[in-house]
Amino acid sequence: MMNSFYIGATGMQAQQQNVDTIANNLANVNTTGFKKNRVGFSDAFYKTTNSAAVDAGSAVAPMLTGMGTLVSTTSKSFAPGEIKQTSRALDVAVRGNGFFEVQLPDGSSAYTRHGALQVNKEGLLGTAEGYALKQQIQIPVEALEVVIDSTGKVSARMPNEKQLSELGQIELTNFLNPESLDPIGDNLYVATQRTGQQLQGKPGDEGIGALAQGYLESSNVQLAEEMVNLVLAQRAYELNAKVIQASDEMLSISNNLRR
Repeated sequence: MMNSFYIGATGMQAQQQNVDTIANNLANVNTTGFKKNRVGFSDAFYKTTNSAAVDAGSAVAPMLTGMGTLVSTTSKSFAPGEIKQTSRALDVAVRGNGFFEVQLPDGSSAYTRHGALQVNKEGLLGTAEGYALKQQIQIPVEALEVVIDSTGKVSARMPNEKQLSELGQIELTNFLNPESLDPIGDNLYVATQRTGQQLQGKPGDEGIGALAQGYLESSNVQLAEEMVNLVLAQRAYELNAKVIQASDEMLSISNNLRR
């Protein structure tokens, strides 16, 4: 009977992590480029209860008792979010697969779908947090207009010039298994051994999405779906709590038999 306490506890612990994950999704419903998290469960180990009573040549199978549940995986869903128009020149959405590659302060690379670009203090095109794009595209202070086409070519209209001046080329990076990217905050991800081969190229190339200037990709969190998942997780938590309560009542009855 004591096993039921631990089995119920594993269920409560797993559902608590599930609720935490859903809460994080709901908190980021308006975060540009956010990708929702998912929790996967698996059954825990099994205990053989009558193996000693079963002969080696017997056709009777030993009795196995499951010992609870565990959180087996936490992963990101990279389903596309809704593309919304902002009409801001440095807002760029990725239509399809691919990530912007940015350079971290230690020189390593990180990846993001957050296309609300800005010019940092060094004059380089980068993210709102100040991380410059890997391509190191310099934006002149005197530029009157910045144009980013669907293939990632960045141009600027300079004073007293009729033609656009080309400043650089934005490239995107795609992964064989993007669900294995590790989130590090600020809408940034870093590659791992599980992400597989990287595909880098111009937007619009095979396997890589195109860019849309003046648009941003919204979060892919669906409110209705998350609310349903929240109710289910809460009910599962309550059921596991009921298991512990029922086990406690049964032990109480056993303790009071001699009274």
